[in-house]
Amino acid sequence: MTDFQCFSHGERSVTKTLCHTDEMIKKSFLIENGNPVRYRLQTTTDKLDQSESYRKMIFGERDPEKPHKIILLVGETGTGKTTLINTMINYMCGVKREDKIWFEITDDQSKATSAHSQTSLVTLYGVYLKESSRDLTIIDTPGYGDTHGIDCDKEIAKCLQNLFNSDHLIEKIYGVCFVIKADQNRLSDRQQYIFDAVQSLFAEDIAENIVLLFTHSDGFPPKNALTAVKEAEIMCAVDEKNQPIYFLFNNCQSETFEEEYQTMQEQSWNLSYRGMTGLFKFLDPIKPKTLKMTAYVLQKRRELDAKISSLQACVKRVEQKQNELGKTEKSLEELKDEGNTNPTKDVQVSYKEKVDTELGRQATCCTVCEENCHYPGCWWVCDLKGCSVMSKKHCTVCINKCHYSKHVKEYKIYETKTKTEKRIDEDLKQKHEDKIDYELSMKNTLEKELNELEKEKIKDVIEAFNCVEVLKTIGLNTLSHFILTHIDFLIEKLKEIKEHQKAEDLENIKKRAEEKQVPHI
Repeated sequence: MTDFQCFSHGERSVTKTLCHTDEMIKKSFLIENGNPVRYRLQTTTDKLDQSESYRKMIFGERDPEKPHKIILLVGETGTGKTTLINTMINYMCGVKREDKIWFEITDDQSKATSAHSQTSLVTLYGVYLKESSRDLTIIDTPGYGDTHGIDCDKEIAKCLQNLFNSDHLIEKIYGVCFVIKADQNRLSDRQQYIFDAVQSLFAEDIAENIVLLFTHSDGFPPKNALTAVKEAEIMCAVDEKNQPIYFLFNNCQSETFEEEYQTMQEQSWNLSYRGMTGLFKFLDPIKPKTLKMTAYVLQKRRELDAKISSLQACVKRVEQKQNELGKTEKSLEELKDEGNTNPTKDVQVSYKEKVDTELGRQATCCTVCEENCHYPGCWWVCDLKGCSVMSKKHCTVCINKCHYSKHVKEYKIYETKTKTEKRIDEDLKQKHEDKIDYELSMKNTLEKELNELEKEKIKDVIEAFNCVEVLKTIGLNTLSHFILTHIDFLIEKLKEIKEHQKAEDLENIKKRAEEKQVPHI
């Protein structure tokens, strides 16, 4: 008997001895009185603050003295994540096929409600059995790749960011499990987007904790699916032969046992339990990854978002100042050509006006500088001194670097507009040259303001590029959709400020993404 087999039979035997199914049944309620008899575990549901988009479903009580394995399951809708979660539960409970029972901890959110916010919940399943040698927390991401589309996927990514930033919920990860159907010949654009999006949340040190779980398997090596994973350049743990580490599962454990197909069903059952044994054998000794580096990745992502937003606003102000300057220069030329006085004139001037944000998004704005310091993306913090654009209680974005108390967070942003004003100067009414002097003064003022804005734009462009450089260095997925979303804009602005080498660096990232065919869903 091999070491692998000893581990499998030994753990199942011990767990079965200790974890009596009768006790489990008492803590469950009947779903279906069939063969097997299906039970749902009576969990405590901890729906956190309404502003949070994740929930906790707990069975048992956490034992701080036990090893606590925390894993993240990610996969496209329809890959069989739900059955996989329940298979883990039954494995830990020591359920065998001959017991003719099946325990479930999951619920069907899509049937429970049609509300978008419910179907996009990230769920933490906590399984804390007194008789088990380990406690287990499963982070499930239902909704990834469902019919709600990309907006729902972005909300789940934000939820995971919020979850990983928590000081008390998730401090380390033992395994990130990518769930894929074993019969796939290639990853769909949606699947590749999902895996890229999740990888972009982590620092590069998480790669050795990523494993592949192939579902709906017939027991044979999933050669085509493995080829698809390699072609998609999915980062994951590898064995001594530098091959991806994976485990096989068949998703028929809860289906009705048929005497006619007993042999095939037993083989399928054993296949999934061998896969589960291998998965836990992989998780038990592996060194968990703290989320400190991941938190730094998320911080740089937020900084990049803030810098891009600030840069876009700055570019708009530059264009408006250039327009004002052009009109002033034209007016000056006309005065010189006319050779006569002009006591009044129309001048296009810019001013700030507060307007409602789009889609009810909140923004952090400076009331002194009248700038939008953090928009869009300012959603997770209420105390403004904790906003990601604040450093040492002062804003890093607005021109005057004002104290956070000079800022407000509301559903409004400043918008720069222009209006026509009649400007009259009594001292300039009589003399044409005085009028020209005035226009020259206006021109000089606008040129100075434009020069300051150009400096601000250069600063924002360089800082945004530096954020990308950091993410490229420490992030697991350099070619993430998140970075590619901003890359064309940054390349254009880098060329404008004559930073051609930096622009070329980003063009190389874009080129690699095109060669890899990173999907823009």
